[in-house]
Amino acid sequence: MTVRAIKFTPDVLISAPRRSAAIPCADGTLALYTVSTYSFQTHSKYSEIRIYDFRNGQTSLVTDDGKASEPNWLGRKNTIFFLRKNDDGTTSLMLQDAENPSKAYVYFLGSKMFDEDTIIITVTGQVGSDEKLYNPETAPKPYASGRVYDSLFVRHWDSYVSPNRSVIWYGLLQKESGSKDGQYRLKAPGLSNALVGTNLECPTPPFGGTNDYDVSTRGIIFTAKDPTLNQATTTKTDPYYLPISYDKDRPSGKPQIISVSGLLGASASPVFSPDGKRAAFLRMKDIAYESDRNRIIIVPDISNLSTAEEVLPDRIDDEHIARRVWNLSPSTIYWSNDGEFLYLKAESQGRSKLFKMPSELKDIKHHPAPMLSDGSVTAVYPLAEGDRRLVISSTSLIDNSLWSLLESSPSWSTIETISSNTREGRLFGLSPKQVSEIRFPGAGDYKVHAWVMKPSNFDERNTYPLAYLIHGGPQGAWLDSWSTRWNLAVFAEQGYVVVAPNPTGSTGYGQEFVDAIQGEWGGRPYEDLVAGFEYLKETMPYVDFDRAVALGASYGGYMVNWIQGQSLGRQFKALVTHDGVFSTLNEYSSEELWFPRHDFEGSLWSNRPGYRRWDPARFLANWETPHLIIHNELDYRLPISEGLAAFNVLQERRVKSRFLSFPDEGHWVLKPENSLQWHTVVINWINQFVGLPEYKPKVGDDDNNASKTNQSSSTNTL
Repeated sequence: MTVRAIKFTPDVLISAPRRSAAIPCADGTLALYTVSTYSFQTHSKYSEIRIYDFRNGQTSLVTDDGKASEPNWLGRKNTIFFLRKNDDGTTSLMLQDAENPSKAYVYFLGSKMFDEDTIIITVTGQVGSDEKLYNPETAPKPYASGRVYDSLFVRHWDSYVSPNRSVIWYGLLQKESGSKDGQYRLKAPGLSNALVGTNLECPTPPFGGTNDYDVSTRGIIFTAKDPTLNQATTTKTDPYYLPISYDKDRPSGKPQIISVSGLLGASASPVFSPDGKRAAFLRMKDIAYESDRNRIIIVPDISNLSTAEEVLPDRIDDEHIARRVWNLSPSTIYWSNDGEFLYLKAESQGRSKLFKMPSELKDIKHHPAPMLSDGSVTAVYPLAEGDRRLVISSTSLIDNSLWSLLESSPSWSTIETISSNTREGRLFGLSPKQVSEIRFPGAGDYKVHAWVMKPSNFDERNTYPLAYLIHGGPQGAWLDSWSTRWNLAVFAEQGYVVVAPNPTGSTGYGQEFVDAIQGEWGGRPYEDLVAGFEYLKETMPYVDFDRAVALGASYGGYMVNWIQGQSLGRQFKALVTHDGVFSTLNEYSSEELWFPRHDFEGSLWSNRPGYRRWDPARFLANWETPHLIIHNELDYRLPISEGLAAFNVLQERRVKSRFLSFPDEGHWVLKPENSLQWHTVVINWINQFVGLPEYKPKVGDDDNNASKTNQSSSTNTL
């Protein structure tokens, strides 16, 4: 049972139920979803797969097996399938009747209807050099621990790269003849490796998943990196189509690249039309730029890949300059049930919005039209077969899960709330009136957008300290969306007025604004932040600017380190850097080398002055503001030496400072107990300098490891 929080604090944030997107069944009466809750009393996670009934708003339990995951619907009947991880390293495919949960069938080891009695299933799993499924529990253990590499990557994100690769497996589930209760069996020859003998990998690490491929009765469309190129210096991922005869143990042909002239960058979101005869995907132009604009590609005839065509391509004007018809970068494509429309998810003005456009090339006359304007969309599903209504899952700065029903026509759309996990923030004591947005003049001829969040008990007659939050990326943005890592409401409910600006380099404000950070890491973005701080002084009389703090992670951590050495650093009482950059001259200790090569306009040896120009370590003699440094040992994007170096300097300069490190976390702090400790250390660090009370997690005196900062992580104070 969810109880309304007396005050929204980190322990409430972390332990609150986390609900997934709603996945409707074929007839639109039920939806599958997962929900997980963490208990700081038992120090354990509780997970469920549940069903939501659209007809009456009631929910029912499918399973509370903590090893079950990735539920979905099987065919047109209300049969559920999900995966279950076994102790021996294998995975079971579980089938269950949604109307009668006691009936469950196990199949050892995405779906698509092949016919009324046959379902195409796809799963992903790693293979070794023998192209067979890799099981780490049964694989031979080497006697030596050394790793030898002759090419990059050596390590990626938070782990060392192994010789194994992820591939797609496919097979047919066939209803057993004469079965009265709908049992299925895996048809011979069982599961087949779709990428056997290709050296291709899908999903693409480290974050690839089911969005990297789609299946139809004709075959599989997927994306994979070019195995002939240096994986660390290029973002190129090609879209492939693999025709398949599902009754054979091997694909009927080899994967075929879907080429579009002039586009050589990353590909994403490959999806078949409902009838499987067409396809769509996204692709970037630049071969070594992860934040290039995604272009929309439609394949009108999947049997003729040469028909692939870019939608709304750049137009070349009389001065031979490319003019963008649509300046946003979609991240995901969805088809309408009837195949007439494409729905696109794209960041725009601090939100993740949903857009709509015709799917026939001849009908596309204008850029995609927005359908939603508030919050941030996380998933989209058609309500039912033959129904144009959409089930939208989204979040906002006050709500961690909102399900809505969107109905649209060519000229209008209406949206109806189905379910809010937090009753639109009320269970957390939050309300929309706390959230506002501002736009202030930036360093050039443009306005910078920022989110503002005030305490729930805000009174303009009082004054409040300022928390100035700087996002990472740098090609990223603060959105009207929920986060369990950097949650604006957590800081606001401590008593801060929180301002989260989206300066130069931020996404969702046009590609030119994104690209403008190249070669300008400590330039235009810093000037935007200075301008924003001055704007706040002029327009927010309820903020006490003698009690201001600044916090940032990743690139935001770089910027806090940069600010520490600049004049703006003297405006803050305290600073917080999470996994930031100490010196830009160390960027080649990272793993994805395309990133510094692009943003610093060349390699370290070809443009060393470009790296040195924006190096925070050039200004160490100016570091004097109290500073908390956080850096984790499994962060291979920015190795821990960056954090240690910053802390060493602060300590030697006798600047009040503290160091926090988690040996079992990477670039992000994800484990609940670690997250609570992170929040406790961060909040109490800044609160002490602005006169706010100490935060003490309400998780029981005996259970509170978060306040004992020397137990599971390192912390030192001068």
